[in-house]
Amino acid sequence: MQINRQRLLNDIEKYALYGKDERGGITRSAFSKPEMQVRELFIKELKDLELEVSVDPIANIWGRLKGSGEKNGTIVIGSHLDTVPNGGKYDGALGVLIAKEVMTTLMENKVTLQHDLEIVSFTAEESNDFGFSTLGSKTFAGKLTKEDLIHVSDSQGTLLKDAVRSAGGDLYKLDEMKKDRKEKKAYVEVHIEQGKRLESHNLSIGIVEDMVGVYRTCVYLKGEANHSGTTMMAHRSDALAAASEMVLAVEEVCRADETDLVGTVGQLFVEPNAVNIVPGEVNFVLEIRGENDARMDLVIQAIEEKWQKILAARGVTMEQNLMVKQKPIRMDEDIVTILRETADELSEPYTVFPSMAVHDAAHMASFTKACMIFVKSIDGRSHCPEEYSKPIDIEKAANLLLNGLIKIDAKLSKEAQAINE
Repeated sequence: MQINRQRLLNDIEKYALYGKDERGGITRSAFSKPEMQVRELFIKELKDLELEVSVDPIANIWGRLKGSGEKNGTIVIGSHLDTVPNGGKYDGALGVLIAKEVMTTLMENKVTLQHDLEIVSFTAEESNDFGFSTLGSKTFAGKLTKEDLIHVSDSQGTLLKDAVRSAGGDLYKLDEMKKDRKEKKAYVEVHIEQGKRLESHNLSIGIVEDMVGVYRTCVYLKGEANHSGTTMMAHRSDALAAASEMVLAVEEVCRADETDLVGTVGQLFVEPNAVNIVPGEVNFVLEIRGENDARMDLVIQAIEEKWQKILAARGVTMEQNLMVKQKPIRMDEDIVTILRETADELSEPYTVFPSMAVHDAAHMASFTKACMIFVKSIDGRSHCPEEYSKPIDIEKAANLLLNGLIKIDAKLSKEAQAINE
């Protein structure tokens, strides 16, 4: 059984019109006018498919295709429809539209699963002005509460509770999602890789076996601001010069690591940031991502040791504020195995590797079986107008999901039967 490739490609182009900007990309931030418009389109199309459509308290959109009723619970497929500013048309939307195409194909072929099948578009997966990413899936998983969100506002003073209400949700009813979590038996998400690993191996698809851990710390450096002309080089405590060496130390340590671990300093603030003043203060954020928790700790320790030597040599002091320390997340071994077997049956070469980015599947994995399928990204580009995946690669990923779902349904049914016996 195969999906209708042209229908899927038409969907991708149609959805890409919502939020199309003058720079050639798509700007469809959560709760923006274009994002609200694409929500309306998605809900209408789900209703046109005669699915049971609902919007939960955090404004995630759900569409349910009834199964045979032989087994309780649902299998969920989907992703998100919001984008970063001036992003591409594949990140997020591809997973939602593949899920819709898979559902349509099952219906056309009169295939009825034993479990209900649900499609989901999660709210605010991308970073946004409210300060939360993966908001919909994280809240659905119970990791964010009403108390965490009710007083949150964006830079314009708009309250998150009002934005969620405008999208059909209600933060005061978040507790109602507890019972919804219990019925989710599995979740599979298709997403573009956002990297070059598949392309470098000339592979269309990859199966994600885990998601990397993420460590972020905000670093505060204190030197001594002084006149740039009258302060001799030997008398300086230059916070920016220290920060520069520290950033290079991060690169050196992470490059020397033998795993796929990566380290980044992508945000840096300098005070007083004037051309004729030796920088007195610098703040920056260090991020480490890796698939092995112990390995990450060793790398962080090595970085800290180099930093202390740099600080001592330059007479600069440091304070840190830990922002995030998320352990690596394993995907479900049974579903990984099923997808591998399905790819073999389809004679489709693949690889199994970790996701270096955090997706909605990370939060779904906290309470149900979860897995991801990656699609090759040309040149590894993402979060930009140049983001692109070839139609043939998209089709292969969609067919893997389509045929894998039938096997996942059968596997879950056997497990349920064994428990009942």
